[in-house]
Amino acid sequence: MPGNGETFTRRDQGRGGAGPAFALSRGTVVLFAVACGAAVANVYFSQPLLVTMGQELAMSPALVGSVVTVTQIGYGLGLFFLVPLGDMTDRRRLIVAQLLLLVLALAVVATSGTAAVLLAGMAATGFLAVVTQTLVAFAASLAPPVARGRVVGLVTSGVVIGILLARTASGLVADLAGWRAVYLASATLTALLAPVLYRVLPGHGGTRPEPLRYGRLLRSTVTLFARERLLRVRALLGLLIFAAFSTLWSSVALPLSRPPYSWSHSAIGALGLIGVAGALAANVAGRLNDRGLSHRTTGTALALLAASWLPLAFTRGSLWALVAGVLLLDLAVQAVHVTNQTLIYALHPDAGSRLIGGYMVFYSIGSATGAIAATSLYEAAGWGAVCVLGAAFSLLGLGLWAITDGRDPGDGRTPALRKRSNCCASQSR
Repeated sequence: MPGNGETFTRRDQGRGGAGPAFALSRGTVVLFAVACGAAVANVYFSQPLLVTMGQELAMSPALVGSVVTVTQIGYGLGLFFLVPLGDMTDRRRLIVAQLLLLVLALAVVATSGTAAVLLAGMAATGFLAVVTQTLVAFAASLAPPVARGRVVGLVTSGVVIGILLARTASGLVADLAGWRAVYLASATLTALLAPVLYRVLPGHGGTRPEPLRYGRLLRSTVTLFARERLLRVRALLGLLIFAAFSTLWSSVALPLSRPPYSWSHSAIGALGLIGVAGALAANVAGRLNDRGLSHRTTGTALALLAASWLPLAFTRGSLWALVAGVLLLDLAVQAVHVTNQTLIYALHPDAGSRLIGGYMVFYSIGSATGAIAATSLYEAAGWGAVCVLGAAFSLLGLGLWAITDGRDPGDGRTPALRKRSNCCASQSR
């Protein structure tokens, strides 16, 4: 983490050559992190509130689970159709526009009177909450290659904290003022953040490609997947780790809201604070990646993810087992996630929004799959079956890493990636 007054400086590369240097100060990186946390929180507010939402709007358990699913579907569509725009337009204006539209979507959720309106509002919220990934790509583009892992790790720490505070804050606010107040409060915060970001963030985003038409821009995202094996492997890892992550967090409120726990919304939400170590893991993973240890970091984290389901299986009989499992799971997921993003951005910095957006489509697919499968499986077979599902996703990720994620043991990066990174480093000096 940069110290007080420390900056990450890079030379902005335009089509005409070297542009002006931009100093990415610690304060600006923190602002990126705060904005990312506030935006992504909207995707997770509903998790401690599912039971109350379902009761008020007369939704079946399966339909309640679809609240999370449609949000993730909206998020996935936004990743493909909105995030790539950061490679062809002013990212600052794009970010502010998305935030203002997000305010409207949150207002729809807060005032919904039927399940259909609620689901539509949640889908729109997910679609626009992808501003988080535009912010991550923006921060990565402004960081020098030698410190990109640290910057991405710090910004992702904000994402992790936002997810954790989302559960805690939504549970607390719902107990005090009802679940609708959660979304009204978020709409207010989002409206306040928009002008601050417009004033502070630079009106450029690092390396600029040749202008592309929108259709060609979207097609190029698919082309990147066809050409880059590392991107495909890391995207599949992202799908599996977030399927496991969503398996836990979309269903854990169900056993905790019933005997022997019978927890309130705020108590269920506070459980997320245990995973604050995930923010630490994001920061540490970024630093390890800068040292060329991405291969070891990924393997260790995936092993911890698989192991986390053993204590989680004893949730109904031991609160300490639940705490241990949550801690391991959040640490593992965030470590792999930061490593994934840092590695894939370095492939083509001029296509950073498309790379991160395309990767996060797989994150959204995994999250939606985990959510709908876990909530349906819980009703049919109980918590033990949910843990088996989560362990299966985790072991598939570990197996995929073992089979396909071959690296040069010298520094943990593929020769092609090392060559690209060295090229970028020499250009930035």
